[in-house]
Amino acid sequence: MGELKQGTSGAESAQKPRLRLFPMASGIKRRWLVNNISVVAAMILLLLVTVGVATTSYYYNSVRASLASRTSTARQINRYMSSGYDQFYSYADQLVQDFSDRDKMEMQIIDTYGRIMFSSTGLTAGSIPGTDDVDDCLATQDTAYFIGYDMLTQERVMAVTAPVFYRNGQIIGMVRFVTSLKLLDRQLRNVWLLLAGFGVLLIGLVVISNQFFIRSIVNPVLKINELARKITGGQYGARLDVEFNDEIGELCTTLNGMSAELARMEKLKNDFISSVSHELRTPLTAINGWAETVAGDLGDPELAASGLAIIQKETRRLSQMVEELLDFSRIESGRLKLQTEVFDLRGELYDALFTYTELLRQEGMTPSYEEPEEPLVINGDRNRLKQVFLNIIDNAAKYGKDGKKIDISARQENDWAVVRISDYGMGIPKDELPFVKEKFFKGSARGRGAGIGLAVCSEIVELHEGLLDIESEYGEGTCVKIALPIYRPEG
Repeated sequence: MGELKQGTSGAESAQKPRLRLFPMASGIKRRWLVNNISVVAAMILLLLVTVGVATTSYYYNSVRASLASRTSTARQINRYMSSGYDQFYSYADQLVQDFSDRDKMEMQIIDTYGRIMFSSTGLTAGSIPGTDDVDDCLATQDTAYFIGYDMLTQERVMAVTAPVFYRNGQIIGMVRFVTSLKLLDRQLRNVWLLLAGFGVLLIGLVVISNQFFIRSIVNPVLKINELARKITGGQYGARLDVEFNDEIGELCTTLNGMSAELARMEKLKNDFISSVSHELRTPLTAINGWAETVAGDLGDPELAASGLAIIQKETRRLSQMVEELLDFSRIESGRLKLQTEVFDLRGELYDALFTYTELLRQEGMTPSYEEPEEPLVINGDRNRLKQVFLNIIDNAAKYGKDGKKIDISARQENDWAVVRISDYGMGIPKDELPFVKEKFFKGSARGRGAGIGLAVCSEIVELHEGLLDIESEYGEGTCVKIALPIYRPEG
């Protein structure tokens, strides 16, 4: 994200301050890192523990399987046990002496009292192992296993003990194989240390990658929030540099558009206030001036009549402006209510045209009205729709004066009653046409008015579920189309 750019708004239009991250940024970063890394660390820990446990289990099972494969020696002795103890003693001694894997494990022959008779190392003969596998083998007369500390060597070992039987099934002794786990435990400890180091490395990489993520996501969000704070404070027009072609970039573009639109609306509002002040001051000045003139010279009836006429005219104009402002206020607050009834739209359109006929003739304009033969029955507020027609005809009189005529037509098109009011004046510039229905907009026109008449008309038509559309060619004239739904009785 780039820096915020301050746009133009009032007295601050010449300034372009650089917005800073607000103090809560570090808190958001810290919370993001803690929440994100805690989840990742837990997943990494679970993965590494799983790998470690699986590795440990694999190695221990391999050693156990290797020891278990040696129990075939007991079965081998059983095959040669045809006589008694002497034969067992002699054959067991020979097996121990011939044992070839003495560098990997120890082979022991144990009597039924649990004492070691022969040992491949020669170190434990005559002693008692004292481990559970010997006792379990004697008790169950089945192969038994043991993992733990050997009482003779005081080191961790794994042992397997298998019974040897007479031909009559009576146990005569046991064969035991023992291997030290010292080397294996050291190797497994190295594996766990390696896994721990790998986990720390992964978490470090996650932290580093999150820093880049924060820089590309969180920091822009913080700056967007700061832009919103600036806009909330009235600094309309502030902007963000769009550096990412993704959702963040789209959000920045949207906020830039919103900021620019707010700046434009702020300017329109200020222009509106200035325009309304001027529009209100003009009739008030005329009323006050002529009131003083008439009061100072009551002996001239002709002057008094002219003054009273002007006062009445300006009063009506002032009243119309105030009514527009009240309507606008009601629309903005949602308090504008329609008094609907079913009526023929042709009557209200004709009354509006009749009201302006004399004014149009005084302005040198010729009205033309094309009235349909069939009624245009709608369900609406006749007074509000008449207000719409009056306002649009008044605009045509103000801005289409050069065209010398106004064409008004009404007809039914499918399920719509369509009214068109056209003038042949200078029209509306193409770049201003999309904004003419917006509140406070006056554009390049220099006629009288506060710039809310068309906005009020558009709202009234929309409340009737209709459409107000404006078509204009600059230098040729303007056509305003009002479409209202035809009333269809239910049933």
